[in-house]
Amino acid sequence: MKDISISSYRSSRNVAYPKKRPSPHGISKSHKTPLLGPPPTCRMSSYSAKSVFLQQRQREAQITALRRQGVLLEEEYREDIRLYMHEMERYTMSSSQSMDQQPEIRWHMRPCLVDFLVEIHFAFRLRPETLYLTLNIVDRYVSRRIVYTKHYQLVGCAALWIAAKFEDAKERVPTVQELAQICRETYDESAFIQMEGHVLATIQWTLGHPTAEAWLRLMCCDPFVEEDKVQNVARFLMEITLFYREFVKYIPSSIALGALTLARFLCGKPRRMFEETIECREIVELLDNRLAKRVNDLSETLVKKYSYAFYSKAATLVLQYYLHGGRFSWHHIVPFPATPTRSSPSGTSTPMSDTSDDFPLTPTSPVLFSSDPFSSSLSSDDDKENLPSAFEPVINKLRMEDPPDHYLPHEYLTLSRPALHNLNGSPRVTAVS
Repeated sequence: MKDISISSYRSSRNVAYPKKRPSPHGISKSHKTPLLGPPPTCRMSSYSAKSVFLQQRQREAQITALRRQGVLLEEEYREDIRLYMHEMERYTMSSSQSMDQQPEIRWHMRPCLVDFLVEIHFAFRLRPETLYLTLNIVDRYVSRRIVYTKHYQLVGCAALWIAAKFEDAKERVPTVQELAQICRETYDESAFIQMEGHVLATIQWTLGHPTAEAWLRLMCCDPFVEEDKVQNVARFLMEITLFYREFVKYIPSSIALGALTLARFLCGKPRRMFEETIECREIVELLDNRLAKRVNDLSETLVKKYSYAFYSKAATLVLQYYLHGGRFSWHHIVPFPATPTRSSPSGTSTPMSDTSDDFPLTPTSPVLFSSDPFSSSLSSDDDKENLPSAFEPVINKLRMEDPPDHYLPHEYLTLSRPALHNLNGSPRVTAVS
């Protein structure tokens, strides 16, 4: 009776819990792996754990830098956002060939207008994207409409007004009265409003242009976090490209990459050959040739703007480098530091240092090329490479507070600037035809 009950119990248990079939791949594990929960991890070495920790810290620093710059780029949408920006930057490009067909406007007038817009942009403390969007709107309008010389300044001010409304805060957008005052009452207030509507209708209200500043922020924060000094030098080089015709045909992402490549070279950083493109190399060569041959022809307003400590004195660094004959080199190799040699005591003498006829004289290196980096002979008057320079390096102290007001003076704008079309002697324009 007892055996029957045991057998019936076992048979009922086998029905409830069927026996697991043996695995065809070998002996199965005795323990069961939970269906939910983290998979079992292997034990990492101290070096691997440290590398993983450093990668996490670097990624957190990149995300923090992106959010500090106002770029909220999520991981899962990053590639889609980049593809959309590449598509939009080509859709919103201007045509330099169409701008060549203007009956009155010539390319030598462009630096005057850009210099005027840079001055207004800096005076009102607008965002960097506003300046690039302003020039993009001007170029797209000039590519599609005939613009006379007397209206060229009006188009620039209307484009700046549109870009400021799109990019900046409301309290920073200049008013119509301020624009009319800056232009020395050359245009009526109604002319700015009328030109604004005409420009927006011409460009079909398309204002989502990915600027070079937006691309620079992504490049400086996404793969590696760049120093503030490198970023400011790149911004100075990018604003130089706004003045000249040869840079109009390039897309903003190539402009930003070329300026960043040259800025890294000027700051002594290594190259990133895996990021360089053909257009990037062309932009670097154009910038290098122009700075090497015509560095004195740069805009005084732009040089003054980037000479402040807020911009790491980027203009001072670039101008000093090219005024001393420096050039960009694609095969630049950073030399290794010289190994210091141990000098023999002065009280002892060796047979090789004997000046008798039995032993030849030991050849000595010239004083100018001494291999001892700590010797005082390197500070001689003949050694021009090691003379102390007047340039003060800017040390990044990672301070996050706002810059003092004296770095960006309020009274920077000069309202006594003459109008751009003063040579025409045209009367006050009241309407735009």
